[in-house]
Amino acid sequence: MARYDFRTPRLYLDAPLGPGMPIEADKNQANYLLNVLRLGDSEKVLLFNGVDGEWLADIERQGKKKCALVPVSQTRQQPEASELIYCFAPLKHARLDYMVQKAVEMGAGVLQPVLTHHTQNSRVNTGRIRANAIEAAEQCGILSVPETPEPIKLDLLLDQWPADTRLVFCDESASDKDTADKLAELDGKKLAVLIGPEGGFSQEERDLLLSRSFVTAISLGPRILRADTAAVAALTAIQMFAGDWSQTKK
Repeated sequence: MARYDFRTPRLYLDAPLGPGMPIEADKNQANYLLNVLRLGDSEKVLLFNGVDGEWLADIERQGKKKCALVPVSQTRQQPEASELIYCFAPLKHARLDYMVQKAVEMGAGVLQPVLTHHTQNSRVNTGRIRANAIEAAEQCGILSVPETPEPIKLDLLLDQWPADTRLVFCDESASDKDTADKLAELDGKKLAVLIGPEGGFSQEERDLLLSRSFVTAISLGPRILRADTAAVAALTAIQMFAGDWSQTKK
């Protein structure tokens, strides 16, 4: 694993990155760099946009409240975006923020809200989800910001499911003895995970999921987990036995 530079501030910019191409920092970014971190001319910042890799840039002050960022050299090339899809029933605000951040840290490439019978929060702010995803990427050295599609009902999600992707369904009724074996069998395949709402899936939804040939039901152990905890547990298990963690062992 490459050693990342976590001491230099990192910012996501929605702009092309290349040597000597100055980019004006937005109001919040300028305030963070100039007033919170108290950085000055020619001090360094790392930039990424999800396309052009990571760049080391100089800060050019343009007064007390403005600055430009000038990329100097590329520090890391852009990796391929993760294909791991994280499907989740939205939670309420702070816990949803936490869950999104942890999913990004765990390598999710798509954050797909799913509306179920027991979903607590059907009014989903995808802009807020993306903002939390960007913040997690900035803090953790991640260069790709996950896609954040609009919410979709569970039955429609399953009807439109891509044929080349397996969906791992975290089922409270599944056996907790063979989770590792089930996941190991999926190693090398395109994967998605589905985490239900706090009230769990309805029996109708569970029957619908188990009827689909592309669904693999797994247990997350003998205890009932909160949805945000289940997200971390499920993504850890998938990455360990069938995802990019498993690839490092080969």
